[in-house]
Amino acid sequence: MTWGDFAYFAVPAVCMWLLSGMLVYAKPARRWSGLLMMAGTLTLFVFITLFWIHLERPPMRTMGETRLWYSFFLSAVGYVAFRRWRYPWLLTFSAVVATVFVVVNLAKPEIHSKGLMPALQSVWFVPHVTSYILSYAMLGAAAIGALILLVQKKRDSHLLGFVDNMVYVGYGFLMLGLLMGSVWAKEAWGHYWSWDPKETWAFATTSVYLAYIHLRLRCGKASETVAPWFVVVAFLLLMVTWLGVKYLPSAQGSVHVY
Repeated sequence: MTWGDFAYFAVPAVCMWLLSGMLVYAKPARRWSGLLMMAGTLTLFVFITLFWIHLERPPMRTMGETRLWYSFFLSAVGYVAFRRWRYPWLLTFSAVVATVFVVVNLAKPEIHSKGLMPALQSVWFVPHVTSYILSYAMLGAAAIGALILLVQKKRDSHLLGFVDNMVYVGYGFLMLGLLMGSVWAKEAWGHYWSWDPKETWAFATTSVYLAYIHLRLRCGKASETVAPWFVVVAFLLLMVTWLGVKYLPSAQGSVHVY
C-alpha cells in the first residue's frame, strides 16, 4: 500500500466523517452519526496499517505522516468523548479537523522513503510520537470546550468538567511524551535536555497547562471564570510548539524541525 493509494481510503473516510458531523444534530439519526464516525476512523486506520507494512517502518517521520495519525486520533478521541459527554459539537469538531488534515495530505503529497535516520531508529520513537498525538487531540477538544465556556453567558459546570478531564488526561500524555523524548535524547545525543527552541516552547506549554490544573484543583469554583483562558492560551502555545517553531530563525539548526 503506497501513498498513491491514499485517496481511495481518504475520500470515503472524509465523506463518512462529514456526514457524521451533520447527522449528530438530528436526534433520530444520532446513532448513525456515531457509526459513521467510527467507520471513517477504521477506514483510515486500515490505510495506516497497510502503509506501515509497505514502508517497513512506523509512518511517523514526515509531517504528512504525522497528519495521518492526527486525523485518526482526532476522530477516535472525538467519538469516545462524544459517547461519554454527549456534546454534538464534539463529533463535528473532530470530523472537521480530521478532514482538514486529510485534505492537506491529499493536496500536498509527499515522498515517503523507507529509511529512517539513525536517531529515529529507537524503541522510543513510536510511544513518544503516539503520546504527543493523543495529547494534542485531547487538548484540542479541551480548547474548543474552553472557547464555548468563554462565550456562554451562563456557566456550564458539566462542560467545565469535560474540559477538566480532557486537560488532565491530555496533560498526562503530554508529559509522558516529553519524558520519553528526554530519555530518547539522552540515548541519541548524550543529554536529556538542551533548551532547543522546540524544547523551550514545550516547557512553556506544559507550564501553562500545569498552572490551569493547579488553579482548578486549588481554587475550585472561584476559578471558573478565568480558567478557560489558560486552556486557550496553552493550546496556542502548543500549536507554536508543533507548527510554529520551525519558522523561528533560532530553530533552523534544530533536530526537531520537520
